[in-house]
Formats: sequence, C-alpha cells, structure tokens
Amino acid sequence: MTQKIALRTRLKPGKEAEYERVHARVSDELDAALRGAGVTAWNIWRSGRDLFHVVEVADYQAMRRELATNPVNIEWQAVMSGLLEVEDDYSGDDMGLAKVWELP
Repeated sequence: MTQKIALRTRLKPGKEAEYERVHARVSDELDAALRGAGVTAWNIWRSGRDLFHVVEVADYQAMRRELATNPVNIEWQAVMSGLLEVEDDYSGDDMGLAKVWELP
C-alpha cells in the first residue's frame, strides 16, 4: 500500500527563482535514490515562499531513514539548506501534515 504524505516547507526570502532553477532538472542519481527509497511520485507547488509537497511512497519513515545516510541525498540537502528557512536533517518521527478531510 502506498502512503500519500503532504509536507510544507518555506523558502528563504529571495530564493524563489533559484529553487525553481535547481528543480528544473534533478539529477538522475537523486531520482534513483528517491525511487530506491520507495518514492513513486513527488509533487511540489509554490505560493510565494511557501512550498507544498505531496509524496507518494511505500513507507515514509523507511524512506527518511534510508535517505538520511544516502550521499546523493546529503549533497542535495546541502543545496536545499541554502534555500529553505528550516533545513531537514532527517531526524525525528516526521509524518508530514495531518489529513483533515478527503472527498470520498
């Protein structure tokens, strides 16, 4: 069964264009790392500096544990830390945003 996880992140002021530039083409290595960790889809929407992500993944917690030590993801997170207000160190038991309602 696939989990669908919603996340919210926020850009540092003035980093909108750079964030979109680095996401215009993610590396094949990052794509492979995400897919290898069980991700089947990752969508990001931006409103001003606010980013909203929807991640489809086999097991979100397992994905985070695997990516925490993956050199490709560590390198990617170093880039993201220059763009995001709060960097993700992949610690803790993050479960994303709480679902409030869904159209059945």
